[in-house]
Amino acid sequence: MTTLPDRRLLLVHAHPDDESIGTGSTMAHYAADGAHVTLVTCTLGEEGEIHLPELAQLAAAEADQLGGFRIGELAAACAALGVTDHRFLGGAGRYRDSGMMGMVTNEHPRAFWAADLDEAAGQLLEVIREVRPQVVVTYDPNGFYGHPDHIQAHRVTMRAHELADAEGIAPDKVYWTALPRSVLDAGMSHFTESSDNPFAGIESVDDLPFGTPDDQIAARIDATEQHAAKEAAMRAHGTQIPATSWLYAIAGNFGAEFMGVEYFTLAVGEKGPGTGRYGWEDDLFAGIDAAAPTRVAAAMAGPR
Repeated sequence: MTTLPDRRLLLVHAHPDDESIGTGSTMAHYAADGAHVTLVTCTLGEEGEIHLPELAQLAAAEADQLGGFRIGELAAACAALGVTDHRFLGGAGRYRDSGMMGMVTNEHPRAFWAADLDEAAGQLLEVIREVRPQVVVTYDPNGFYGHPDHIQAHRVTMRAHELADAEGIAPDKVYWTALPRSVLDAGMSHFTESSDNPFAGIESVDDLPFGTPDDQIAARIDATEQHAAKEAAMRAHGTQIPATSWLYAIAGNFGAEFMGVEYFTLAVGEKGPGTGRYGWEDDLFAGIDAAAPTRVAAAMAGPR
């Protein structure tokens, strides 16, 4: 028997580095606060662009060894965030990075985009049975910005929640990552002027594939005390995030505020107490009674 902390948070991300960019400070914040943080990554990110010339031969079109290399990068990132419970969905290499929408890689036999939904959700359900998280974090229906693996991660997570609900073990809340329109408006000039900008040429937030109206945001997690941990985790993903990245450029202008504050919409569950104009929560566990410790048996990994 293993005793897990009262508060348990599960995050489902598509590729190594997504966890650090989108939720790194939140993960570090809760890990440092004693919560049990579980990260499930759905692919190895085999189709990622390599920003280290000396490792260019690892690319999918060359030796096709990038995925294995990124396992090490992810381990280093999790160490920087203080996260000790990390799994790959179905095991490392079960699902392959599908590449961007419409690419021939979407059709690979192991492409996550083409994964059987119930099979993949069943693998995530096993994690839910074992950990019994009260809170789950993943992407919105568009995968935040339209990547097929992000969209599939959303679908798999929501289906796993349905399956868990049928067993009476569904997490209390499901959040989707988000960026408020007001934050995008404030940083747009810095974003468009930064180097290595994946949305070069876009001058209005209306043209970005993400951005949520402020009144639809449910939670604002101020983890500025963990901004250095997030940056260290991002730097661990050196093949994917070059030193000249727009992420670091914006961080140079906004510092801890950019690196340390992350936002979410609430997809499942009841919103807890909040503050400010829109009543944003400052805790993903707001409104959840997590006082009683839960004892989790290893046998819980199977159906009950």
